[in-house]
Amino acid sequence: MSELVQFSLGDRLIPKGNIQFIGIIGCGSVGQVVTRIVSQYGLDVTFLDISEERNKEIMVDIEAQLDDVIAHWGITPSEKKLIMSRIKGTTRYEDLKNCDLVIETISSRQKGTLLSLRQELFQKVETVVREDCIMSSDLSTLIISDLARVLKHPERAIGLHFIDPIDKTNIVEVVKGRDTSDEVYETVRRFVSLINKRAILINESPGNISTRMLIPLINEACEILMEGVASVSDIDDTMKETTGYIYGPFEIADKIGLDKILKYMDNLYMEYGDKKYKASPIIKRLVRANLLGRQTKKGFYTYKSSGKPIGNTITCTIIK
Repeated sequence: MSELVQFSLGDRLIPKGNIQFIGIIGCGSVGQVVTRIVSQYGLDVTFLDISEERNKEIMVDIEAQLDDVIAHWGITPSEKKLIMSRIKGTTRYEDLKNCDLVIETISSRQKGTLLSLRQELFQKVETVVREDCIMSSDLSTLIISDLARVLKHPERAIGLHFIDPIDKTNIVEVVKGRDTSDEVYETVRRFVSLINKRAILINESPGNISTRMLIPLINEACEILMEGVASVSDIDDTMKETTGYIYGPFEIADKIGLDKILKYMDNLYMEYGDKKYKASPIIKRLVRANLLGRQTKKGFYTYKSSGKPIGNTITCTIIK
């Protein structure tokens, strides 16, 4: 027996049930913010995306986000260097083998919940990670049990929904599946607490709490707009003033992306058949015109390159 083995110097020194190494699959807008926040709290992150070129773009985007935090006195340049040192990108599933928690955060404009694709990703991850690695997905309208059924160890699967705006929202919806173990839930709850957020335990249901509440709100705001009752900005200002929301319904729709909002609406309407989830004609028109919100600089609002809104795009049903 070598000295390294005898004294366990070659083994991981992290106590069982603790999370230190995080894997992120699909590092789009959600994955980037989760990566940044997790690494800010001292955890190591490996994100997996489609190409080395794409990974370089992601690192540039994360650096830009951190520069914005620095500009608002949130961190120092030295802290930025430390944060970036904990992040690395890869295109190989094998590089996730030491992860304690892997979170799938893929995004796509394809219709539906992408169940088959997500199941395939889960199966690939399971072939390379340890048996005690927790596997998760950023679920909005899908349920974790549908993903977990393709796993050899479905008890390791749990849903994590980071609510937009992720860096300002202090709650994470933690979704226990049919087979999720109590140990996995408790470990994930501690992880959520570690990144300075509160875990809300959800009994799985498409849309969880936040998405099911948000979609009818956006639809009703669209109805008020179509009736000519008030403008986009006046509706948003009224909701923020009377509810204490950070964003109004049109602002948050633009921030999430109107293509995503339309997907959520279609998925929930297909699941529940309730007209309160049926997509507003305005949402459909904007998506067809590729006016998707902040990402295209036009949605319900028109935006500067900095992301600051400079005017309404819609007056009643007229798109400017």
